[in-house]
Amino acid sequence: MPAVIGAEQVHAALPWSTLVRALHEAFVASADQRVTAPTRHAHALDDAGREHLLLMPAWNTRALGVKLVTVLPEAPQHGGRTVEASYLLCDRVTGALRALIDGEALTLRRTAAVSALAAQHLARADARTLLVIGTGRLAPWMVRAHVASRPTLERVLVWGRSPARAQDMQHALRDLSLPVAAAEDLAAAVAEADIVSCATTSHTAVLCGTWLRPGTHVDLVGAYTPQMRETDDAVIARSRVFVDDRASAMAEAGDVLQALASGAVSANHVLGDLGDLLRGRVPGRTAPEDITCFKSVGLAMEDLVAASLVCDHFSSSSPLR
Repeated sequence: MPAVIGAEQVHAALPWSTLVRALHEAFVASADQRVTAPTRHAHALDDAGREHLLLMPAWNTRALGVKLVTVLPEAPQHGGRTVEASYLLCDRVTGALRALIDGEALTLRRTAAVSALAAQHLARADARTLLVIGTGRLAPWMVRAHVASRPTLERVLVWGRSPARAQDMQHALRDLSLPVAAAEDLAAAVAEADIVSCATTSHTAVLCGTWLRPGTHVDLVGAYTPQMRETDDAVIARSRVFVDDRASAMAEAGDVLQALASGAVSANHVLGDLGDLLRGRVPGRTAPEDITCFKSVGLAMEDLVAASLVCDHFSSSSPLR
C-alpha cells in the first residue's frame, strides 16, 4: 500500500538546508540527470478567471509525480480553504504509487526554499532586514526559509492589508531567534528592507518601484497567472530580473508579462533563469547598488525533488497511513 504522508510529516522531512541543497543540484543537473517537467496545465473553472485547476506533472529516471491544485477563492465561505493540493508520487520503473503526499505543505516548503536559494545568489551578502508582504499561508514559511538560509539577518518586518493578520503572523513567528515586527507603513518598511519578499494573491500592484532603495533584492512568488501582479512596472524596470524558468515565466508571470505589454521593458530584460544563475552563465548581482529581482511561478520539478526527499526520508520507517 502507498504511504499517506501528512503536512506535519512533510515539514519534518524537509529541513531547509537539505531541501535547498537538493533544489540547487536539480537546477544545475546535467541533461541526462535533469527532471522532465511539461509546462503546467492551468484551467480556469469560472468565466471571471478567479477559480483554477492546476496540474503539474514531472519525472526523472527514479520517480514520476503529479500535483493537483484547486484554487477556489470562495471556498472558505463553504467550510473549505482557498487552495487545496495533493501530490501523487509513483515509481518511474514500475509505475506503482509510492505515496500520497500533502500537496499544500510540499508547495509551501519548496516555494520558500527556491526563493531562499535565489536570494543566496542575488541578495547582498550583508542583508540584515527582511520584509515579507502578505499574511497568507505561504508568508510565514517565506520568513522561515530566508532566516534559516541567511545568518546575517537581524530582523523581520511583516506587512499585510489587514493589520490584525500581520499581528497574528508576528505572534506565530515568535519562536524565531530574531525580532519580528508588524509594519504599519508599507513604503517606509520597503525603504528599510534589504530583502523584500512578496507572497500575495494580488491582481494589482502592491509594491512600487519608487520605494526601493539601491541594493535591495526583491522576491516575487504570488502572481502565477498573466492577470495577476504584485509589482508595478518600475520594480521590474529597475531590477536585474531572474526567473525560475524562462518558458514558464513568459507564459504565466504577470509581473513580467504586464511590464512587457506596457513597453516598460523588453524581453531581454529577463537576464536568465535560476539554472543560468547557479551555473554562472549569467552574473547575478554585479554591484552593491544593484536592485535584483527573482520571479517564481513554481515548477513541477521542484515538487518532484521535494516529494522524493519526503518519500526517501520515510522509506526506512514503517508505512505511514
